[in-house]
Amino acid sequence: MKAFAVDSAQNMLELDCPDPPPGPHDLLVRVEAVSVNPIDCKIRASHRPDAAPRILGWDASGVVEAVGEEVRLFKPGDAVMYAGSLDRPGSNAELQLVDERLVGLKPRSLDFEQAAALPLTALTAWEALFEHLGIPPAPTTANRQRRLLVIGAAGGVGSMAIQLAKGLAGIPVLATASRPESRDWCLKLGADECLDHHGDLARQLADRGLDGVDYVLNCNSTDAYLPLMAQLIRPFGRICCLVSHEAPLDLNPLKSKSVAFAWEFMFTRPTFRTPDMATHHRILARLAELVDQGRLRSTLTESLGPLTVENLNAAHERLKSGRMIGKLALSGVSSRT
Repeated sequence: MKAFAVDSAQNMLELDCPDPPPGPHDLLVRVEAVSVNPIDCKIRASHRPDAAPRILGWDASGVVEAVGEEVRLFKPGDAVMYAGSLDRPGSNAELQLVDERLVGLKPRSLDFEQAAALPLTALTAWEALFEHLGIPPAPTTANRQRRLLVIGAAGGVGSMAIQLAKGLAGIPVLATASRPESRDWCLKLGADECLDHHGDLARQLADRGLDGVDYVLNCNSTDAYLPLMAQLIRPFGRICCLVSHEAPLDLNPLKSKSVAFAWEFMFTRPTFRTPDMATHHRILARLAELVDQGRLRSTLTESLGPLTVENLNAAHERLKSGRMIGKLALSGVSSRT
């Protein structure tokens, strides 16, 4: 099979690899499309000079070619989507092995590129909102009376969080963005207000008659926003962050308000093989239902063509620019001319 890997100099190269045989719980998937995420760039940048080439990619859709002897959830021919696991070869290849418990059926209403843009960001947003922040995933009177602030809302996770929080939980959403096009994107996805995160957020909330928010999902720098989050969060509120801190975090300002602080890392379940690893399968199944019901949309905004060294490099540069809105995708190796 063809695959694309990062070498010891952090360059992207094309490889010919043996087709991998599925293990007991594995699906062998022919990859039809992939989406690129910031974690691809981070892992590429941290690849050691003495390390073997590594196949990146943790967002994919494709068709099941073969299954392991203990697989019960899928069969050959099924169209699927998944994010997979960091400790296995990624999706930038013709074929990929993935544990069935991390996989969902592709929404019928989406093509493969649109579906590939869903899993990683949608799983991250779901876990952050409904597990860590504890927001009930259905409209309630309490939800309507509370407020969620999503910092850095125009990116992949923020784009999904707006839709899930507003469309599924019915909670008012305050999003932050900076450019006119990113503000428009957030409002189009359902945000009630879009604030300028380069401005004074506390003042912007006060101008809207709000003394704070009940939940914060921070998709941007934890270091830069922690003091502000401590200021804006209401007593007994909850904060969830995605980005690792660089300086020591002072959580003492959260104590007097009895605020809960949590990290979200979508790969925790597959990395540690937790007993509830099949939660990813169940969440992806629910997400596919919501998409096919018209209640959730793919956040794909750019397609860069088939998997090639050149297109993967272009995708990584696009992400590192910090100006992405939504997600970008590439089609599979078989689409190359």
